[in-house]
Amino acid sequence: MAHTPVNHPLRPTYRALAGLAGLYLVIFGILGIAETGTEPFFAQGDGSAIGQGTNLGYSVIAIAAGLLILAGVGIGRNVDATLNTWGGYAFMALGLAALAVIRTDANYLNFTIPTVVVTMTIGLLLLTAGMYGKVGSDDEAKAAEAARLLL
Repeated sequence: MAHTPVNHPLRPTYRALAGLAGLYLVIFGILGIAETGTEPFFAQGDGSAIGQGTNLGYSVIAIAAGLLILAGVGIGRNVDATLNTWGGYAFMALGLAALAVIRTDANYLNFTIPTVVVTMTIGLLLLTAGMYGKVGSDDEAKAAEAARLLL
């Protein structure tokens, strides 16, 4: 994609924000497990952590996603850009799907409106970090800049 910037000047900032999002997910998941650890895996009750509805299932998913994002940020070398982009799409889809079933019996992850808002925000942050986090050689950066100037 010629319009995706390469070696963006704010890449370290976006990478740090993605790392903070991953860290938040891990902390949220740990607190969610501490809060809902005695309930069934996909319980639909009053379980919450940091003001967001959760259950044991979503807490485990949050920890796994957070660790995956943190691993990508640690590896770098465009692995983080790819993981952040796909993770952003996944969190956006999860937020929209949860919003569609929030007041039904299909709310298996025990989402509430604050959980949807945070999930969508993390999705947007990861998408931004993924789109602007690509690194490349100087020649690739010059080609991307030339393609951008032609538009």
